[in-house]
Amino acid sequence: MMQEMSAPSGGVGSSSVGSRLAGEEPPPSATNGSQSGDSYQPFGAPKQSPIYTPSAVKQSGFSNGNTGFQKPAAGASNLSMQAMTQTAMEKAEFLKSWSVKTYKCTKQILSERLGRGTKTVDVELEAKIEILRDTKRKYENLAAVSQALSTHISNMMQAQRVLSEAFNELSHKSNELKEEFRYNSDTQQVLVKNGESLLAAIQFFINGINTLCKKTMEDTLLTVTKYEQARVEFDAYRTELETLALSPRTAATVSKQGAAEVNFNKQKELYEKLRKDVGVKLQFLDENRVKVMQKHLLLFHNAVTAFFAGNQQMLEATLQQFSVAPKLPGQTKSSFLEKE
Repeated sequence: MMQEMSAPSGGVGSSSVGSRLAGEEPPPSATNGSQSGDSYQPFGAPKQSPIYTPSAVKQSGFSNGNTGFQKPAAGASNLSMQAMTQTAMEKAEFLKSWSVKTYKCTKQILSERLGRGTKTVDVELEAKIEILRDTKRKYENLAAVSQALSTHISNMMQAQRVLSEAFNELSHKSNELKEEFRYNSDTQQVLVKNGESLLAAIQFFINGINTLCKKTMEDTLLTVTKYEQARVEFDAYRTELETLALSPRTAATVSKQGAAEVNFNKQKELYEKLRKDVGVKLQFLDENRVKVMQKHLLLFHNAVTAFFAGNQQMLEATLQQFSVAPKLPGQTKSSFLEKE
């Protein structure tokens, strides 16, 4: 009886055979050299996730010191939050200031259009600005018409080239009319050459007008736009200050009136500065416009007159006088204004 009870407890071979016959793996405690403390799981049972202890994590090498992922210090986190808060406050203050200014300017524009608000007007300066805008529109129309003329002359020259080739071909095939065909071919070639000179003069004229309109006048009109915006803001602050001056004298009203007066004086300085800048630019622009247009109009007149009069020498002399050369295919040349 004692032998039967001790045989199962001490015999490893019998338990291994029994477990193999039952289709189960031996428990980890029954294997040789096993020092693991994991619990035994029967065959077919759901596999449990391993339990990681702080010591196990540290031994595996996944601690914060090994990976480089360290928790940010409390001071750095506070500085970051303070910077974000400061930025948010600045943006909110800017948005508030912009909204108030936009509201005041929009209110001023609407009141002016409805005839309820007053407007600061410099009669002499406004007249000059209107003349500049009208001059710019007319010059742009002049450049467009000149470009249409250049296109028509270019098409005519293309037909003359084809006609010259046709005359030249017939001069070789018709012995009885050889000289007549050759004369006409040479005449068309001369016309094409003169047409290229005329096109160069017209394109030079167009480039001068475009430079005058799109650069010089546009720069002045940009300053005019800034001046008009400053004028609207100036009138908006002026209206606000006049309204507060007529309001009852309370602590809140006095505080608002002081802030409005500061804004009004600041905007008044900007308005006066831009008004002077516009006046100076208009004066310089007018002087430059007269000088440039005198040269370009003289070139246009002499070139067109010489071309239609058939005076080739006069046409070439005109181009040399104004330093204009016929353009080669694919060549771009700067205008007179761009050189200056």
